[in-house]
Amino acid sequence: MSNARKPQKISNKNQNNKQGNLCRHLVTASKKFPENLAVSVQKKTIKGLTYQQLTFAELHQQSDDIAYALNQWGLKAGDKAVLMVTPSIAFFNLTFALFKAGIIPILVDPGMGVNNLKQCFEESQPDAFIGIPKAHLARLIFSWGKQTIKHIINVNGPAIFGGIQLSSILKKYPRAKHYSMQQLNPHQLAAILFTSGSTGTPKGVVYSHSMFEAQISVLKNDYKIQPGEADLATFPLFSLFGPALGMASIVPDMDASQPIKANPNYIFAAIEKYQCSNLFANPALLDVLGQAGQKQQHTLSSIKRVISAGAPASLDAINLFSRMLSGDAEVINSYGATESLPISKIGSQQLLTTTNITEQGGGICVGHAIEHVDIKIIKNTEQNINTWHQQLILAPFEIGEIVVKGPQVSAAYYHRQQATKQAKIKDGNGVRHRMGDLGYLDDQGKLWMCGRKAHQVLSNHLAYNKPYYSIPCERIFNTHKSIKRSALVTVVIDKKVTPAICIEVESSNTYDSSRLFHELQEIAKQHTQTQGIELFYIHKKFPMDIRHNAKIFREKLAVWAQQQIE
Repeated sequence: MSNARKPQKISNKNQNNKQGNLCRHLVTASKKFPENLAVSVQKKTIKGLTYQQLTFAELHQQSDDIAYALNQWGLKAGDKAVLMVTPSIAFFNLTFALFKAGIIPILVDPGMGVNNLKQCFEESQPDAFIGIPKAHLARLIFSWGKQTIKHIINVNGPAIFGGIQLSSILKKYPRAKHYSMQQLNPHQLAAILFTSGSTGTPKGVVYSHSMFEAQISVLKNDYKIQPGEADLATFPLFSLFGPALGMASIVPDMDASQPIKANPNYIFAAIEKYQCSNLFANPALLDVLGQAGQKQQHTLSSIKRVISAGAPASLDAINLFSRMLSGDAEVINSYGATESLPISKIGSQQLLTTTNITEQGGGICVGHAIEHVDIKIIKNTEQNINTWHQQLILAPFEIGEIVVKGPQVSAAYYHRQQATKQAKIKDGNGVRHRMGDLGYLDDQGKLWMCGRKAHQVLSNHLAYNKPYYSIPCERIFNTHKSIKRSALVTVVIDKKVTPAICIEVESSNTYDSSRLFHELQEIAKQHTQTQGIELFYIHKKFPMDIRHNAKIFREKLAVWAQQQIE
């Protein structure tokens, strides 16, 4: 058994002695409206759709029971626990129990791949592994956390792969008195959330209690979520904010890691049953629901707002989905990342007025900054920046890297010192986070996205020695009626870095490739953003991320395009 590293504490000179725990919001809700619905989990059975429910009082009491039992079994504040449990009543009870006990949950995206998962567990060095039988089978097969895990707990199934069932721990250690949850420093490590790794190696983002508090504050103040609302929660992490806001979290029967495969009828049924006022949906799900709504002539009269995040949703998908909404309800597009979410937002009504700018290569508008968030644009560079100064800031309309500062911005990656140095800039007693995204601020302070730094093409041709940005270039070519989507990639010809465009053609369209390429070359000449692009390659089906179905794996396409040349 190796020596596990001690839990990380975020350095901040403004730390004070104030103690707390983000579960205080659940405690308050359990006192104010104990009988109100807190959680409902939908399940498809042979009898149809069923729902398992918890009130705020039950969620508070049952998470207290688990926190107490975990402590008695040997887990203590500061220990780290992998949590791999599907959205369920147990997921909610366990997550709040861990926070109450000061045990640090390690949350990963199962869709990131076996090798990435193993690396995540090696870096975070968990003391415990809490999961469903399927997760424990994978833990054994791939030796996840073998060196540090001391506590193995099975949830929603028998302990056939080692460890003990959660129900057995609860039976052995019944709580007979009030449970006093841990009072923690607001800047203390509360959770480790791993990035998806869709554009690089997954990294563990250090979340403090103050970060979670800031996100709860944003949902209350910027998104105007009120106690008593019902949220159709399609993403596990967001669903946890419901009980903290006095809002019921309604979890549909779907695989959160593959929203494109969700059954729209299940989601529509849950919204109707609970008259949900809020819906969290990523771009892939927006598209699925919008298409289903059009076919069925379905309306979502109870929905007041739709929050979309994770990747830029297409304007067509937003427009189609919005037809189901009533009154002033709209899709709120939120920009951010695991390290800093949300950062800015824009409503669909305003976003749809920017269509022409986007199609002319002006990038995607992601709106104004959330309150208490400061967004700046700096010169695009790969060099580390140790200290913030005003001379770094670019003028409006100049494209550079997006840098953000605010209470929901993480201060560090977990035990990844080099990655922290690359992404963080010290600013007084705080830090600014480099998003790894390129964009610009207009003269009204709105932020426009131009794509990932990793996806730009830095051409070194004499005639076109300039950078090409993914979103501006791709959105220009996407205006062609035969193009379903396009991807800017780098190829090398005669030792020259050259921009090329991979295209996926609409399946319903017939086309002549020579004529199509000529038309695209003519489009390229008409825009400064695309002048110099002459190479086009038709790819049968783009490799896409499963979760968002909006993130194109351009790195894979670049390798493929280079092979076409060679």
